[in-house]
Amino acid sequence: MKRIMSFIGTFLIAAFFVGCQQQTVAPEDAMEEGSKVGEWVSYGDNFRGYFVEPMDEGEHPGVVMIHEWWGLNENIKNMAHELAEEGYNVLAVDLYDGRVASGPEEAGTFATEVRENPERAIEHMKAAAEFLKEQDNFNGKIGSMGWCFGGGMSMQLALNEPLDATVIYYGNLETDPEKLQSIDWPVLGVFGEEDTSITVDSVNAFDAALDQLGIDNEIYIYEGVGHAFANPSNAGHDPEKTADAWSKTVDFLARTLQ
Repeated sequence: MKRIMSFIGTFLIAAFFVGCQQQTVAPEDAMEEGSKVGEWVSYGDNFRGYFVEPMDEGEHPGVVMIHEWWGLNENIKNMAHELAEEGYNVLAVDLYDGRVASGPEEAGTFATEVRENPERAIEHMKAAAEFLKEQDNFNGKIGSMGWCFGGGMSMQLALNEPLDATVIYYGNLETDPEKLQSIDWPVLGVFGEEDTSITVDSVNAFDAALDQLGIDNEIYIYEGVGHAFANPSNAGHDPEKTADAWSKTVDFLARTLQ
């Protein structure tokens, strides 16, 4: 079900593959107080990722987190800690094999390399999901989330691996109902009304396909903002909209995975 989000205040403006020019920064209150020290781990066919788990004992859901086209940088690590503080085992996958882009041109090159070999990226993310399932404190539920390039990868994982929740921040979408019918769990989508790469038309088609299939979904389109709007490093950063999207994400994951 699509929801149009309108706010009074400044607008966030960014762009994507032909433009995601700024790197995402974790919410301003991102801390590591409620999560253990993160560690690099290996899994599957020589894959690696950044793993963080909550400080508190007990069982926890797992979340496969997928970076933007910049790569697994410090900002994504901060986001992993932020989510771990909410009670999740988080594995931020490194789809660039240790490389972090220094600028948009290099980021585009790295992202294109992954998209030209989607099977390996899917294998990597599936191995990450298996790693999370093997944790002693796993509660039996697992989800995925990603931004920009990672949002599209979160979509691809949902098409290739049984999950319990999928979160997509302005990522490339699948709108063919026939291909989406394997999904039987809730989906959260966060998009910008002025996004010229992930357009409102494509979001509407995605929303309609999910509704047609009876897939529980929450699709939010924020008015007045473009691609990568949840990016606090932009000059036009709007803390209110960023915080609102994050709050909706946390609430969604709590309802579907906890």
